Amino acid sequence: MRVGTVERLRRYPVKSLLGEELAAVGVDGRGLERDRGRALLDLDTGKVASAKNPRLWAGLLGYTAATAAGGVVITGPDGRCVDEEELSAALGRKVALIAERPPGATIERAVPEEVLAHGIEAEVDVTVNELGRAAPDGGFFDFAPLHLVTTSTLAATGAEAERYRPNLVIRTEGEGYVENAWVGRELTIGPVLRLRIVVPTPRCAVPTLRHGPLPRSTSALRVPAERNRLVPLEGMPALPCAGVYAQVLVPGRVAVGDAIRLGRGGAGREAVG
Repeated sequence: MRVGTVERLRRYPVKSLLGEELAAVGVDGRGLERDRGRALLDLDTGKVASAKNPRLWAGLLGYTAATAAGGVVITGPDGRCVDEEELSAALGRKVALIAERPPGATIERAVPEEVLAHGIEAEVDVTVNELGRAAPDGGFFDFAPLHLVTTSTLAATGAEAERYRPNLVIRTEGEGYVENAWVGRELTIGPVLRLRIVVPTPRCAVPTLRHGPLPRSTSALRVPAERNRLVPLEGMPALPCAGVYAQVLVPGRVAVGDAIRLGRGGAGREAVG
C-alpha cells in the first residue's frame, strides 16, 4: 500500500551540528552514506557532545557540517570555516572531531520536561545514554541509523522539519501522527530500499533550541508532550514522540520523489536491543 513520497533528504555529517540537503543518496546498514559519521568529543568528560544537554551544547546548532573530499567542512554562523581550536573556544569546552565511535560511547540527555519548565540554561537532571543501541555497525546515532518524519506529523506539531533532524521527510495524506501506525512494519522506498520501522522517536529538548536562523520554539516539544505521548520500548515511560526510527533490511538508493509503500508486519519493537 502506497503511503507517501520522499519530500526531503537530510544528512548530518557531524552529530548535533546542522546538516545538508540532498537530492539522492545511497543507504546501507549504517544509514545514509556518511550520515553522523563524525562527532565532537568532550575531552574533559570523554562523552560525545550532544545538544540533548543544551546547557552545555546548545551552541552546536549554530554550526553547519557538510561532506567534503576525505572528510567534512564545518562552518560557523558567519559562513567561515572553523577548526577544532576555534570550536573549542566558541563552545567554552575543549573538543576533538572524531570519526570512530569509542566503545560504550555515551551522551548526556537533559530531562525534556525540566528544560521546558526551567529553560536551557538551568541546572536540570540529565540521564546518560549509550549511543546506537539499534545501530551496531558504528556511526554516532542516538538509537537507530535512520530517522523518518511525515508531513502529517509536522503539520500536527506546527514545527519545521529541521527541528526534528530527520533523514527523510515523507509527504503523507491524513492528519496527526500517522507514522505511529508503521511501528513493527516494513517500508519499501523506490525500487529496492527496504526498512523496518522499529520505534517511535522520543523527543528531547533539541527541537526547542535555536537551529541556525530558526529561533527557539518550546511548542516543538510542548505539542507532542500534550498530544502524542507513547511508550517507545517496554519498560520505558510514556514520552513525547514525533517521527519514527528505522533499520535497513535491504540496502538501496533513495531519491526525492520516490514512492513509499507500507508492507507486512515485522518483528516489531521486541527485535531492538
